[in-house]
Amino acid sequence: MSTPTQAQSDEKAQSSAVNLEHDWEHDLENPRNWALGKKWTSAAIVSLYTFIPPLSSSILAPGLPELAEKYKITNSTILAFTLSIFLLSYGVAPLILAPLSEMYGRRWVLNLGNFITIGFTVGCAFAPNTGALLAFRFLSGLSGSASVACGGGVVGDLFSERDRALAMALYTLGPLIGPVVGPIMGGFVTETIGVKWVFIIVAGMGGISSALGIPLLRETYAPILRLRKARKSADPEKAAVSLSLDKDHSSKLHYLWLTLSRPAMLLFGSPVCFMLSLYMAFMYGIYYLMFTTFDVLFTNTYGFSTGISGLTYIGLGGGFILATLVAARWGNQVYLYLAKKNGGKAEPEMRIPGVVLGSIFVPIGLFWYGWSAQARIHWIMPVIGSGIFGFGMTTTFLPMQLYLVDTFAFAASALSAASVFRSLLGCAFPLFGGAMFDALGYGGGNSLLGGLAIVLGIPFPVYLYYRGAAIRAKSKLTR
Repeated sequence: MSTPTQAQSDEKAQSSAVNLEHDWEHDLENPRNWALGKKWTSAAIVSLYTFIPPLSSSILAPGLPELAEKYKITNSTILAFTLSIFLLSYGVAPLILAPLSEMYGRRWVLNLGNFITIGFTVGCAFAPNTGALLAFRFLSGLSGSASVACGGGVVGDLFSERDRALAMALYTLGPLIGPVVGPIMGGFVTETIGVKWVFIIVAGMGGISSALGIPLLRETYAPILRLRKARKSADPEKAAVSLSLDKDHSSKLHYLWLTLSRPAMLLFGSPVCFMLSLYMAFMYGIYYLMFTTFDVLFTNTYGFSTGISGLTYIGLGGGFILATLVAARWGNQVYLYLAKKNGGKAEPEMRIPGVVLGSIFVPIGLFWYGWSAQARIHWIMPVIGSGIFGFGMTTTFLPMQLYLVDTFAFAASALSAASVFRSLLGCAFPLFGGAMFDALGYGGGNSLLGGLAIVLGIPFPVYLYYRGAAIRAKSKLTR
């Protein structure tokens, strides 16, 4: 009686794996096959989770003068650090949380991170001194970053490349619109009931989001769902073939090392990931620089009260919302049009035209904002300039994040790698921004930033559009 050869065994195993892949594509447990209501419920909860921490990062901005008086802070850098320290941990933690979500699933990381953040935010409200406040701000950023670590991955889990533009736009809007809503709320809250209450209100919003998220959010990460299904299966073939994930999980330390090292490998091993992350980080740094200078500009130059100065962030918010509508609809139309021209085959580079469009508006907004503030003309002009910058920023952010999700198999790790640069520069820019504007003025300082935006934002996206496919073909890190 003949025995099967190794080649026959390998062929049978490969055939079994192919059959399981085909079965999963049509399986109702596959998140991409869920009913639309179930998909959008998960996407909406993740977007809510992603909205609150960035709001918390900036809601303190109008209350900085009262905070300085409360804690006797006389050093302007330390005062700015109470605002930006949140972003330090908010940027670094996804390097750990995103891989953990690919090891154990997205759901528990998101729910647990939000729940812990509530406690640390309450700690900020009742901090007895500056050191305690800085510690609680750091820790709340650490746990609050779970949403940015996992959110983009959830969108990639739920929606295919052709369908995810709108969901990604909703998710992207949270980290951008949250820091705008924060100062508007914070200005009036600080002026009426005190700076302590900005933290209590944020904690309350976190409690509401947990009340929705814990019962309604479902696990979306396909490898985890398939692993669970394979382990429960009575079919020995399905139990044996679990897409190598079961093998990886058999050694927790080995798999932990693989997942924790992945974001760094993507960031420093892929020129595409590095350059897109750098450009996003640069714009995010400018964005947070505006938070620490808006209050000074509009209270000192234009005589606004603390509450009214918070309303000047509406320019940024309007630019974000308009860009979200334009980028989601127009960008997806361009993407589908280019895919159709390519014989129906979509490529990640078809997202890039949106990046090029937005990169034109970023320096225009900075020049407009800076020189109108320098000339001290009507307050509406710098507000409009900030809105143009916000439009350009969002128009570039959305396609860049879609490009990373489309390109890299481990989407959460790719986005968390990008968030490191983004949050670190968001933390650093406010620390030197005041000195830069003192030396160069609003016009000169924003012109310097606008010139750097041109250098970073236009040549590389154009190059990527034409050469991206060749770069991806040489990389082992892409799909």
